[in-house]
Amino acid sequence: MNTQVSRDSSSQSPVNVSPETLVEVVESYLTAHPAAAVLEDGSVLFDMRAARYSLTLAHGRCLLQLWSEERNLVRTIVEAQLRSGCLRLMTRRMGVTKPLALELVPNSDRRTPTARDLARRQYLRLLERVLTRQFPDWKTDGFRSAADLEHSFGPAYARGQLLRGGHGLAAEAVIGVGSEESAATVDGVLTLGLLWLDYCRGHAVGKSARNRHYGGLRVIVPAGMTQTTAERMARLNRNAASFQLFALDERSEELTEIDLDDSGNSASRLLHAFDVEAALERAQPGIERVLTLVPEQAAGRVEVRARSATEVGLMLHGLEFARVRQLASSQSFARQEEITFGAGANETPLNEESEALCRTLLERLFQSRQAEGTRNDPLFRLQSERWLESQIRTRLPEILPTLRTEFLYTQVPAMATGDRGMLDLLTVDRDGRLVILEVKAEEDMHLPLQGLDYWIRVRALHADRRAEAGRFAGEAVGAFTRNGYFSGVSLSPDPPKLLFVAPALRVHPANETVLKYLAPAVDWELLAVGEEWRRELKTVFRKRRER
Repeated sequence: MNTQVSRDSSSQSPVNVSPETLVEVVESYLTAHPAAAVLEDGSVLFDMRAARYSLTLAHGRCLLQLWSEERNLVRTIVEAQLRSGCLRLMTRRMGVTKPLALELVPNSDRRTPTARDLARRQYLRLLERVLTRQFPDWKTDGFRSAADLEHSFGPAYARGQLLRGGHGLAAEAVIGVGSEESAATVDGVLTLGLLWLDYCRGHAVGKSARNRHYGGLRVIVPAGMTQTTAERMARLNRNAASFQLFALDERSEELTEIDLDDSGNSASRLLHAFDVEAALERAQPGIERVLTLVPEQAAGRVEVRARSATEVGLMLHGLEFARVRQLASSQSFARQEEITFGAGANETPLNEESEALCRTLLERLFQSRQAEGTRNDPLFRLQSERWLESQIRTRLPEILPTLRTEFLYTQVPAMATGDRGMLDLLTVDRDGRLVILEVKAEEDMHLPLQGLDYWIRVRALHADRRAEAGRFAGEAVGAFTRNGYFSGVSLSPDPPKLLFVAPALRVHPANETVLKYLAPAVDWELLAVGEEWRRELKTVFRKRRER
């Protein structure tokens, strides 16, 4: 197979390279561009901020696998070409002879740099014009969208101040985002807004800045895109600042204030809990068969978890490598068992013909995915967040002894309008209080508000108390109790606790700033673990909400 990697034809002609080099090229690009997007025919298939990938060498080929909640894709890479900051991959799909092009771009914004900058400058002028007309008693000051990476401000957000008084004694921090930005960028505006408010309060910004008192934050988002920001702003500490949210119709230039007290919650319902022990018992023959293919003396490293009443997954440090399913039989009312290994489009039924392949793949997996593994090995790096979650699950009594280990639900499924949400790790403490664990293995400046989203959902479900027929007749109970979670536990009526867990060196500097603005009802704690958490899960420091 002829494999190539090249740069612009004007600077360098294509050269033959090995599949190993292709792996390095793609790995290097994705490492350098954590917000990259994968395009096919000009359409975004994967936003790598939410998607996952695997690069492996198989039978002398460079195999790329991409997956997200929406889709998965497996391709063999035969050529890579770096051009104008983008990496163009020529790939082949199984059963298709014609090469297919994938394009890796630095981010999902497909506008040219010139068009993007122009749109942001136009939005900045629009925002100042609208604010001047809407608030005639205030003066706009210092509006800009230039990047300030030292303080985490990106160019997608327009920020400035509104001033009132002879020397600007009254001031409000303002941040806005235009309708041409991505949905993820719009939803991220509140994180940047809180950082901007904190920056304004702590730094001299513009003329007579020392005399200014920044009373609050005004956030402007595109009309029709207010739901996420409204729900989050409703849970901020209004004693720390005043918070206002406005929707801007950029065509009519109409600015409408959103009532945060009436923002409500996205309608959610909880799927009923299933009998974990029964699911494991039904899958036991299949589990034992897979374990016979695991390298000798490595079976103790396998984690077996029931995904549903009819599916059990086998994982190695959070990475699921096989599953056992109970399928309805077309011949009778009895169920038949299906065992598969691999993931996504590479998921393969386990049978006599594929058993040797499964054994070979598991040998590679167990050799690579261990605490002493090589960091540039894709199988070592893959799903690091799930690896950290698995460490927490197995060592919970050591780092969080107040939590009840027998009640630790992973990826609790909840249905919301238009989507299927997962509540990550959910457990309960010795007093019956719900505890949400939000786990991050890498830096993420939006971690606090992402955790707040889960807190909002769990609190709403827990507060949804109803008296129903059956064993809860005459007793008003929350959604978790009604749906069979935490059996036998009298859940506390208190709001849930929000616990963040991350490696100490991966806690984004902005996280603590954002956390201090959360409402007192949001009881949070940040638990930082050592950088060598794969080898030893050890608490480095803890920070709690100040009382």
